[in-house]
Amino acid sequence: MSPWSQIIREIAFRKWNALLMFTGLAAVAATISMGKLIAEADERETRRVTRDMGFNLRIIPAETDLGQFYRDGYSRRMMDASMLDRLATSLTNNVEFNHLVGTLRHEYTINGETIMLVGLSETYVAPGQGKKPMGFKIKPGTVHVGSEIARALKKKKGDKFHVGTASYEIVNDAIETGTQDDITVFMRLEDAQATLQLARKINEIEAIDCLCLTADQDPLSILRKTIGEILPGVQVVQKRVQADARAKQRQTRERVNQFVLPTVLLIGALWVAVLFVINVRDRRQEIGVLRAIGKRGGQIAGLFLGKAILLGLAASLAGALLGTWLGLQFGPELFPVTKNAIKPNWNLVSQLAVAMPVFAALVAFIPTTLAVSQDPAASLRED
Repeated sequence: MSPWSQIIREIAFRKWNALLMFTGLAAVAATISMGKLIAEADERETRRVTRDMGFNLRIIPAETDLGQFYRDGYSRRMMDASMLDRLATSLTNNVEFNHLVGTLRHEYTINGETIMLVGLSETYVAPGQGKKPMGFKIKPGTVHVGSEIARALKKKKGDKFHVGTASYEIVNDAIETGTQDDITVFMRLEDAQATLQLARKINEIEAIDCLCLTADQDPLSILRKTIGEILPGVQVVQKRVQADARAKQRQTRERVNQFVLPTVLLIGALWVAVLFVINVRDRRQEIGVLRAIGKRGGQIAGLFLGKAILLGLAASLAGALLGTWLGLQFGPELFPVTKNAIKPNWNLVSQLAVAMPVFAALVAFIPTTLAVSQDPAASLRED
């Protein structure tokens, strides 16, 4: 009889013990599979939600009076738009900040009303990271108008809107935000530069801090040093509360993920080890008989370890498929913003098909070794 035939007969003979082992291993595989799917979805959701909190770094000319900047919401000093290009070039080798947008902010008067006119450049993101630019892209000939401006001028989406001598189409539904955006007109940077007669000028670069360090870890010093080496003539201001909230959210998610997987593996290992100890203990006399009739310790150990490997393989496939199904069922409800990105991780299924049999064999190794190393005569003397 071949060794695998013996293993299958062994599983059939001790079917309840085998079923409990299979269930424990499948639960581990399912938890890992679902946990990985959920963790990836959680990371995407966290990145998207914290990204949508808005820019938390403001890079302004070094000559800016911070009192005036905080009071008015923009710098009255200008810098050349080429500084944005220089900083964007550094994104290739930089992981400390991302999502760069050059802006030109200035007060402007329309029909006797003072508004904030904001020109936005395209968004620059680090290459090769698959990140989508944040914010909204403004198409040529269009503007986004704040709710207060739309209300005062009786404008709505699709209407024409005149800024200076140029006419633009309003492409947004003017929704109240409770911020300065309600009295702001957003347009392409080139259009704002032409309107304000400030060709090739910007007065701010907005970005996102990617260090994800809390205030007590002093990320601002790191960012000022890095950005200062690239653009010596700037000041770096951080929206501390916003950046701190983003960092705490990211760090909390990482700590949870670091705790869950080891805990699941430990519980699964204990479960399988206890079942193997019980199995081996109940069969000490049987093992003694096998040793007494000439079966080598390696042959007996192979029977038990082969059983663990076969159960681990079957449990890995069943558990991975179950975990993937559960992740696909509940993931979209848990992470509605990025639900379309939740996909089966078939690479993980294949990894589990290799890892779970090895894991089961390692867990079974110690009780199996202890059992086959006992003196068969001592085992046979037991009642």
